[in-house]
Amino acid sequence: MGIEEYGGGQGPQPEVLVVTTNELPGYRVQEVLGEVFGLTVRSRHLGSQIGAGLKSMIGGELRGLTKTLVETRNEAMERLVEQARTRGANAVLAFRFDVTEAADVGTEVCAYGTAVVVARE
Repeated sequence: MGIEEYGGGQGPQPEVLVVTTNELPGYRVQEVLGEVFGLTVRSRHLGSQIGAGLKSMIGGELRGLTKTLVETRNEAMERLVEQARTRGANAVLAFRFDVTEAADVGTEVCAYGTAVVVARE
């Protein structure tokens, strides 16, 4: 698995800028549109669960589960960006992820933040 399969986030010039900070240096918030989120729930693949069980006996990274979590986080973030864009935002501030187990059948990932309209100062 290459390094590109472990990452996520945005490209160099996104339509909706997503940041983890509460402010965006060099920009002024013109309008706060409110909370936006992207949610997805993924079940575990039987093969990766068996592999994870075996791997846990000897230790080391669970690459199949890592890849699944990266894909899940990216999907949640894409949904957040789409919701922000639909509401007219060009940025999301205070971006975060929340990850929980969903009824022992999968992993729920929620990407959330505050949709805003910003302008360069």
